[in-house]
Amino acid sequence: MQQNITGLIRVYPYIDGVKKIKHIEIIPIRTLSAWHKGRIAAHLLALSVEDRYLRFGYKASDAQIQNYIDALDFERDDFYGIFNRNLDLLAVAHIAFTNGLDQQRHAEFGVSVNKEARHRGYGSRLFERAALRSRNEGVAIMHINALSQNSAMLKIARKAGAMVENFGSDTEAHLKLPTATLSSRLSEMMESHMAHIDYGIKFHAKNLHKWWSILQGH
Repeated sequence: MQQNITGLIRVYPYIDGVKKIKHIEIIPIRTLSAWHKGRIAAHLLALSVEDRYLRFGYKASDAQIQNYIDALDFERDDFYGIFNRNLDLLAVAHIAFTNGLDQQRHAEFGVSVNKEARHRGYGSRLFERAALRSRNEGVAIMHINALSQNSAMLKIARKAGAMVENFGSDTEAHLKLPTATLSSRLSEMMESHMAHIDYGIKFHAKNLHKWWSILQGH
């Protein structure tokens, strides 16, 4: 499975040994906080009926999505997003942490990507980022519960080396994670730092554009 270690170079994080560089790519992934609730809501509410079905497992109404937003626990779980230049969320990932019956820490991964942002590898990158975070948090196994028709999500899981089990209309994927290392912790720190810088640049550029438009009388 390929992993973005620095935010610039994709390598193989799950397998110990030699890491092979494949290509250079920059996809900054920002940690989301309660401050971003409104943007998360806007992203989810913009999903089509079909996309809501694939994300939640049912055709979620606006009210049900709002209930989901209201119940988000930013202290317990982790959330990640990919922003465009206007600071609209193009993709959002939710990592829910739990303690399994095996007394080990587990995590469940969920993701959604805007229709216009498909086929850019955002889902895969968010999964890789979630796996890196989960690994560093001492998670033993990361889970994905998806509809069997959600081929994009299942492709990501299989590519990562997850064990995939089909139960009719539902499919479960389980990925065992290695223990954290100094390298994995430094990689996460670097990714977070780069995403923070990227977000700051976009934030200030947006404000400058806004004030320039006001000065120009637009």
